[in-house]
Amino acid sequence: MSPELELQGEIVNLLRTTPAVTDLVDMRVYDAVPDTREFPFISMGATISTTEEIDCIDSIVISMQIDVWSREVGFPEVKEIADVVRKTVRGLEELQVNSLVRIDHNTTTTMRDPDGQTSHSVMIFEAMVERVE
Repeated sequence: MSPELELQGEIVNLLRTTPAVTDLVDMRVYDAVPDTREFPFISMGATISTTEEIDCIDSIVISMQIDVWSREVGFPEVKEIADVVRKTVRGLEELQVNSLVRIDHNTTTTMRDPDGQTSHSVMIFEAMVERVE
């Protein structure tokens, strides 16, 4: 199984089943955001992967973007959700097929989108996954 696909699936499942997250966004964690979306919500963004072979171990370093979106006034809601997402994703301990070596939070950038109404946090996580064939 693709390590990138498995990691994304595990993260989405974790976010959709963690009460601290669902208390804030219900089940609104999307790979493809619907046109009829409600705020706030979480979406999966870009993924960048690089192969890292150490001592004949086939590992992949995966940088994954997770976006948090809010229409509440100011930044409090989007920052609160981003903090819960950070804690939740960093708590991921294992994958079902491949081997999760580590997962770290690199950065969160919070901004106002050009529409002037939407607050947006862009979160970058980095995971190392050992491919199990």
